[in-house]
Amino acid sequence: MKAPYANELGRNEPGRNPIVTASFLVHSKEIRQKKNGDEYLSLTLGDRTGELDAKMWDNISEVRDRFERDDFVKVKGLVQIFHNRPQLTIHNIWRMDDGEIDYADYFPCSRRNPEEMWTELRGIVASLTNPHLKGLLEAMLDDEDVAARYRRAPAAKQIHHAFLGGLLEHVLSVCALARPAAAHYPQVDADLLLTGVVLHDIGKIYELNYERGFSYSGAGQLLGHMSIALRMVADKLRGLPEFPDGLRTLVEHMILSHHGRLEFGSPKLPLFPEAVLLHYLDDLDSKMECMRALIENDRQVEGCFTTFSPALERQVLKKDRFLAGEAEGAQGARHPAAHPAAGEAESAPAAPPAAAPGVAAGPPFSPRLGSPFADKLKQALHPRQET
Repeated sequence: MKAPYANELGRNEPGRNPIVTASFLVHSKEIRQKKNGDEYLSLTLGDRTGELDAKMWDNISEVRDRFERDDFVKVKGLVQIFHNRPQLTIHNIWRMDDGEIDYADYFPCSRRNPEEMWTELRGIVASLTNPHLKGLLEAMLDDEDVAARYRRAPAAKQIHHAFLGGLLEHVLSVCALARPAAAHYPQVDADLLLTGVVLHDIGKIYELNYERGFSYSGAGQLLGHMSIALRMVADKLRGLPEFPDGLRTLVEHMILSHHGRLEFGSPKLPLFPEAVLLHYLDDLDSKMECMRALIENDRQVEGCFTTFSPALERQVLKKDRFLAGEAEGAQGARHPAAHPAAGEAESAPAAPPAAAPGVAAGPPFSPRLGSPFADKLKQALHPRQET
């Protein structure tokens, strides 16, 4: 078994050696320049538990051609905390042969069994009562290539459900939301909504590459998953000549409009209840998974908030860490420090220093002493007097 994993590095544990030797998949590789013009190597390394920032500052000419992106490598280096996150300073790096690799150690995957998920999806399709929609979905899922890819594909390259089996897990989650939502709104056709759920992201099975890392295929770059899905639906409908034209248009519209807004990549806004509901349920499930993964995989060593997420446009609170801190604070308040012994004076808190004449009181924060920012702030608040 591989050890250590990425999420185990950088933990502040007594006795843990900061020098590590570990194996990873190379997610990105860049040759950059220092301020003096010398080159250094900037890598993002990963395994099934997450990613690790890594740098090699010296002697990169000896290793730069040993490996490329999507290669498996073994590295030796020093783990340090930089900007509140673990960073690996590489001393040496070697390419590994695929025969040395257990792929399950390097690729994140769903916690659910793919065959169990597939059986659940087929059961949902079998429960549909509209014969046309049921026939379309069965024709799609009976395709052996589609079935194999659907079981394995991630739902996205990075943003949400970005792991093997992620697409299937996402679709089942949205199906679980769709059934009670359709029951709540009498005007919603549950079969049409579920058909949209099953098909809305099906183009991703060809949009993405997911054999070694996650990237966009040529078709994914040129067409995108919505156009690919329309092509797949059209191909299956050739074998279903009695499928109503109007119903086909509704299914196609749900695929095209499920991102909800033009600026998010949908060429059409959702224009009927099932399409609107599909968009919001899809968006809800993707955001909840994005939050879960962000909190679980965040590498911030201190603090109760994650790093900023461009996808969510915010930082996210680590609720358990926050509540643990609140509990510790409350515990301290219930057990105050002992009173001073008799005869000892209890000193009052020191008053804050008065501001210099003509200078406003300082801001309510304390810059780190000796930092460039602190030096500049000191110069601004206490300018040197001319003699």
